[in-house]
Amino acid sequence: MNTSPQVLINAELPLPLFIRGKVRDTFDLGEKLLIIATDRISAFDSVLPCGIPDKGRVLNQLSAFWFRKTAHIVPNHLIETVTEVSQLDNYLPPARRFAYPAYLAGRSMIVTKVKRLPIECVVRGYISGSAWAEYQEQGAVNGEPMPRGLKESQELPEAIFTPTTKEESGHDRPMSLENVAAMVGGKLAGEIKEKSLAIYAYARDYARARDFIVADTKMEFGLDGDKLILIDELLTPDSSRFWDTRLYQVGQSQPSYDKQPVRDWLVSSGWNKEPPAPMLPPEVIAATSRRYREAYERLAGEKLG
Repeated sequence: MNTSPQVLINAELPLPLFIRGKVRDTFDLGEKLLIIATDRISAFDSVLPCGIPDKGRVLNQLSAFWFRKTAHIVPNHLIETVTEVSQLDNYLPPARRFAYPAYLAGRSMIVTKVKRLPIECVVRGYISGSAWAEYQEQGAVNGEPMPRGLKESQELPEAIFTPTTKEESGHDRPMSLENVAAMVGGKLAGEIKEKSLAIYAYARDYARARDFIVADTKMEFGLDGDKLILIDELLTPDSSRFWDTRLYQVGQSQPSYDKQPVRDWLVSSGWNKEPPAPMLPPEVIAATSRRYREAYERLAGEKLG
């Protein structure tokens, strides 16, 4: 197990590994899953060789915060967060219990196992990033025509649903609502769009009261039988673009509470964006860790547990 007192790179447990993603390690508990948010960080489709202290704890606890806040809009897969490792006794028979590592507390959750839908449900309230690049070239976002004269980082007249595929490797591809309907059926596609926009609207209004702008976000859904369930992570710095309202200026890119210092350093380093990725310098690791913690503390209104 490659860990330090502050950084968890890989979770290695005597449990069946369900999936190891770019950031999360998920273990099979039968009808439930144990999701562990590691401190791994990825950029430009590559996982870096270093971790970011506290990143996994932020992703786990902020997702849990939002899952609870938005449960009135759509149910989600969260059963409970792991605050004490002894909680795992409730999900494992005596013969399968083991000496649970202390790092599980604060960075893991028990969730319901559902059928994942291979769709990234992206909602944009502001025009930035890849959407801004597409708009400059084509006057459209996700293939849909947009009003003329928009400026970079401008708030859109209304939030838009711009789903993409969720690829196991490589880049996700834009989808239309018709594409989503062809994959899951028209009724479910409409429900996914409706719930995605409702969650974004709730988070946007909540964050504004805390001097944060949620420029865009992505979420994932699954099916528990025929019931739509929100899964994975929700409104974290990895899945969303958070801006400080006190620094916001239309017509330019905005400083984000995410891994932007990592991307900036990687670009300036001359890395060709092909694996393996280079090691980050200590000051970039520290700056990124601070941004993740600040995002949690401002949004949740409490210190990271």
